Amino acid sequence: MLSRIAESLFWIGRYIERADDTARILDAFLGRLLEDPWADEDAACRTLMSVLGAPAPQDRRITTGDVLELLAFDAEDPSAISGAIVAARDNARGVRETISSEMWECLNVTWHTLASRRVAAERLGPTVFLSYVRERAALLAGLAESTMSRDDGWRFLVLGRSLERVDMTARLLSIQTNTTDEITGWRTVLRSCGADEAFLRTHGGTFDPQRVTEFLLLDRLFPRSALHALGTAEQCLRDLAPTTERAGVTDAARRPIGQIRTRLEYADTTTLLAELPQHLRALQQTCATASAAITARYFPQSTPVTWGTVAWGGS
Repeated sequence: MLSRIAESLFWIGRYIERADDTARILDAFLGRLLEDPWADEDAACRTLMSVLGAPAPQDRRITTGDVLELLAFDAEDPSAISGAIVAARDNARGVRETISSEMWECLNVTWHTLASRRVAAERLGPTVFLSYVRERAALLAGLAESTMSRDDGWRFLVLGRSLERVDMTARLLSIQTNTTDEITGWRTVLRSCGADEAFLRTHGGTFDPQRVTEFLLLDRLFPRSALHALGTAEQCLRDLAPTTERAGVTDAARRPIGQIRTRLEYADTTTLLAELPQHLRALQQTCATASAAITARYFPQSTPVTWGTVAWGGS
């Protein structure tokens, strides 16, 4: 497969996952603010922007309108929802011979309707825009699942999506490392990951922080857990470059992913919550390292794209 095509598919996967996850996060975040009218809007907005790696203005108070403008509607920033969709569509335009026509039509229509959805959001509320983005991301994922051959193109698309999912899950969980709001906050994290109902079916209605952390980091059956996404990414890399090595792993991207996956898989659940900051920092560093290694190996003509990092505190 041509390096240009592989790179475009990898970033389509990342950009669409970024848009989907950001829409989920914003929807849950806005709902949480509405449920708690006494919440400090400025502090909550700054925390959210820090988690998503977006710089926040320091000379004034920040409102939810500012957050939506920067994280949802900014078409120039690929880390914002609109910007990610624009970037995904630009990449898809260059690989139309590789993806299915249904996938291209889905991305193209989504791009063309963003402006009208923003206008509707200004009249009816941001949920109109955020729900639309989530639906279109789900539609694209379904079309990719049903219309693409399981070849290298598919693997690069899924690889990008999986790495982005791990990174966003780590960012979401980092919200709770600096807060004492255990019930509302942990349920918001579950909603942001699309895990609320799956968690309830698995563990019942008690939103215990230990259980929530285990579910989002270690659950082997939930597709948005960090462990599941890491396993998927590792399998994609293994299939992209089959080896007959008798000792060690020379793939610079697969090695850190396998190491952190093993670390999580055999983690002591009794100390998981206490060691959460270290686990989340390691996950984010692994995603950055793996992305740089993938770029160096498969599309060396490009510079790795990285999102802003979470400002971690403590050890």
